[in-house]
Amino acid sequence: MTAEREAEARRVSWEQQLAVFEEEQHVPPSRRMVMRMRHNKLLLLGSAIGILVLAAGILGPWLSGADYTAQSFQDTHLPPLSEGHLLGTDGLGRDLAIRTFVGIRVSLIVAAGVTALALVAGLVLGMMAGYFHGWSDKLIGGIVDFVWGFPLILVAVLFAGGLGEGLFPVILAVGLVNTAAIARVVRGEVLSLSEREFIEAAHAGGYSNFRIMWRHIFPNILAPALVLASYYVAVAIIAEAALSFIGLGAQPPLPSLGQMVADGRNFLRQNHWESTIPGISLVLLVLSVSLIGDGLRDVFDPRLRHEAKGVDDK
Repeated sequence: MTAEREAEARRVSWEQQLAVFEEEQHVPPSRRMVMRMRHNKLLLLGSAIGILVLAAGILGPWLSGADYTAQSFQDTHLPPLSEGHLLGTDGLGRDLAIRTFVGIRVSLIVAAGVTALALVAGLVLGMMAGYFHGWSDKLIGGIVDFVWGFPLILVAVLFAGGLGEGLFPVILAVGLVNTAAIARVVRGEVLSLSEREFIEAAHAGGYSNFRIMWRHIFPNILAPALVLASYYVAVAIIAEAALSFIGLGAQPPLPSLGQMVADGRNFLRQNHWESTIPGISLVLLVLSVSLIGDGLRDVFDPRLRHEAKGVDDK
């Protein structure tokens, strides 16, 4: 009796999956992609958290109307929900709410700059190395392996020490390491695509290398590159916070989440919120980006969806 129920449950599940598949075949690819995104719980949860954090970073400073550099030595180390200070104050009497909002904005700016640099450079270098082979592959692959062989923080510290303190060295250093990671993945994808029949047909048709790369290879590697870039957004945020924690990132009076955690670590017994609030903001920011990256991976990679369904059926 139990075996019959299990067989019936499998049949019903198979019919439901078949109905969903047939429904997807009658809708445009763009709408099909939107449908997959709407049913992805990780993507929805990450997007919800991300929208809240993004709104805090973009609209928070404007709505509060306060000055993140203003000091009041009579109102130092105030806890959250104090009069006139929603999230309290730090050791110099500066409002923690406005400084947290601006710190989130700084993290977003660094993450956007790092991701743009790594994505563009990684796509170009990876496509050149994987398509042309020969000396270009050896040269680019050697540079990528050399950069990838060092820890991220070490490379960032070296760049920050050589170029000076501030956000630009952070963006350049973290973007360089992330470029190496994206270039490695793109190169592997291009090597795999180069052996496909449609690429050989394009060569036989007399198309130029640039057209083949732009029209046939680039659209097929963009999705995995974007998914990987979404993961390295979280890496960029953590790296910026770590560098700011040791004083090599954003410089005063510009606040940074990592810098705020460092400033409040000496007053944990007196008012732990000075480090806890920016720490929680950093966790939410990284968590939202990670969930969005996992959701995009499930949406763009059909193999992962089928593997997940197979595990659920078992």
